[in-house]
Amino acid sequence: MRYTLRQLQVFIAIAHHQNLTRAADELAMSQSAASSALKDFEHQFAVQLFDRIGKRLQLNEQGRLVRPRAEALLAQAQDFEQILLRHAEAGPLNVGATLSIGNYLAVGLMAKYMAEHPDAPVRLDVANTRQIADKVLNYELDIGLIEGELNHPELEMIPWHNDELAVFCHPDDELAHKQQQQGHIDDSDLLAARWILRESGSGTRQAFDRALHGLLPDLNITLELQHTEAIKRAVEARLGIGCLSQITLTDAFRRGSLVHLTAPQRDFSRQLYMIVHRQKYRSAGIQAWIELCRNHALNP
Repeated sequence: MRYTLRQLQVFIAIAHHQNLTRAADELAMSQSAASSALKDFEHQFAVQLFDRIGKRLQLNEQGRLVRPRAEALLAQAQDFEQILLRHAEAGPLNVGATLSIGNYLAVGLMAKYMAEHPDAPVRLDVANTRQIADKVLNYELDIGLIEGELNHPELEMIPWHNDELAVFCHPDDELAHKQQQQGHIDDSDLLAARWILRESGSGTRQAFDRALHGLLPDLNITLELQHTEAIKRAVEARLGIGCLSQITLTDAFRRGSLVHLTAPQRDFSRQLYMIVHRQKYRSAGIQAWIELCRNHALNP
């Protein structure tokens, strides 16, 4: 074999950081050793994988072509090492989750995974749908749990959980009183309200925009916030009404601090997805996580 796993590690680290020094630090190597490993790797195959732009090393077309295969090979080697060293079927995982999933579902999944695989810790990265997708595409995350829908040729979308958004308000809001009288609210109420919503790029906002198609240009959006708890606190302060996943509102509805507004003319249902890079090696850990999520959807 004309290349080593160490050379693959150096290539992948430089591809990720686009900087030789940071890649060497990550691998606990000297800068000269990392540089030599990359030069030897390229020289052995008479190929250049990076464009040198000042101190930056940016993947060129050839580098982008081979990177997914290098990532897959290294992942298989690491998985094999885990089996040999730890006698475990599943190894550590880097999981990404959107805010609603990360705060209300992912921690429970992590606990179950680590209970079944004690030697396999899980690192959780919480961000919005767009950011999680970017990190999966860049191999920074093994798998992502997202609320939005994506159409990217390098991402596999795996449906796993049904969810629904809920419109909500303060108990003393006039819409709460109207719903008590009529049993629901209508489109004119949605148009008259002041809205406090998640930011663009979030899965929750994507689902909201789809549910309120035809009304969006005329909605009064007062605030856009990145955190579900901030939105709930703003609605409790009577700054407007909100729309979030049902899973984030269960306790507030039970306490009565917020009221669920029913708009039967609008479809607030949605699907939650797992996303995996199509070129990524499906390690035992990734397979175990996918199976765990599917079982949770059937038996929440």
